[in-house]
Amino acid sequence: MRRVPPLFGLGMLILSAGPTPSVRADDINDYPTAARADYVFGCMKTNGDTRQALERCSCSIDVIATILPYERYVAADTVLSMAQVPGALGSQFRTTEFAKTAIDELRRAQAEAEVRCF
Repeated sequence: MRRVPPLFGLGMLILSAGPTPSVRADDINDYPTAARADYVFGCMKTNGDTRQALERCSCSIDVIATILPYERYVAADTVLSMAQVPGALGSQFRTTEFAKTAIDELRRAQAEAEVRCF
């Protein structure tokens, strides 16, 4: 006979407690799983590929996601990538006000994540 893990029983109790307000995942989490995974993999490479790094990096992207909407995260990530391109094209991503604002927002979110998770 298989035993039911204690948390499963608790979950069933909560589910049977009655209706809850309808909340869509998109209302709470607008970061796709693949984007979170990419961040965590990169973060882990930087921080040692350990279980502790996994936990801290997962925490980090969760904090960033609470501060910065996904659309602005993508914009900042794109600016950072394009700023590495040499010449006039890369210069547009290093010197414009939009680029500076996008990078500043991401850096602030990363700093908060660093404080909370590392």
